[in-house]
Amino acid sequence: MYRECKLFDSLDFNDYIYKATHRCEIICYHELLLKMTRTFADKVLDFNKNLHYPGKLPNGFQVMNPYLENPETNVVSAQFYKKYYDDFARRRFIIGINPSRHGAGVTGVPFTDTKRLESVCGIEMASAHTHEISSVYMYDVIESYGGAAKFFADFYINSPFPLAIIREAAAGKWINANYYDDPNLFKMLKDFMLDSLQNHIDLGLDTSQVFVLGKRNAVFIHKLNQEKKMFDSIVTLEHPRFIQQYKSKEKQLYIDKYILAFNNMCP
Repeated sequence: MYRECKLFDSLDFNDYIYKATHRCEIICYHELLLKMTRTFADKVLDFNKNLHYPGKLPNGFQVMNPYLENPETNVVSAQFYKKYYDDFARRRFIIGINPSRHGAGVTGVPFTDTKRLESVCGIEMASAHTHEISSVYMYDVIESYGGAAKFFADFYINSPFPLAIIREAAAGKWINANYYDDPNLFKMLKDFMLDSLQNHIDLGLDTSQVFVLGKRNAVFIHKLNQEKKMFDSIVTLEHPRFIQQYKSKEKQLYIDKYILAFNNMCP
């Protein structure tokens, strides 16, 4: 037995093709319109929402992902980015190392502990209360630059590895770790870091000059940049934690150095 097949006549087929093409054009236009109307904040929040490190780690290291572990992190970070980044402006890139467990490892906002999130940004976090010395210094810089609104309108801060890393220092005791603390750790994280840096750039960043916090961090960023040619120029600044912890008496000198660099007046 053979089943009869009814074929399109030429008029029906042409009409079908026209309608299908028209629908495709509408869908493509809608997708393009969505992309064009997505603000810097929307893109950052999408990036954070999809953050997940699927790779391996050496023994004794763990990754903290506050966007998965604490629902309030997504709430307060969304409030922050919608407050300061809900526009289409290009921004300059400040590159940290990786978040600390008391800063962005809790709030989801780089170099921002819960104290600064509330006292400076006006955003309260009920589920956690943290103090991070790097945040203290960075917000002193922000104030000297002209305040949070002016600073965040010009700059975006994040890290090549945008999740907190901790390592076991003793039985049951975990402390902050840097991505470069162990050669095997860096090797395992490297490809993810390169992808993350490119994802940061795709948010809409000016890559002609970037600011890297921490001299050892800068060594690794230079190596990554030699491989992928992401940035035209790299300016190295001392890390906020180093300044706050070891150079506190000269703190204002370092703040001035940051401001000069940000104003393109660095030597």
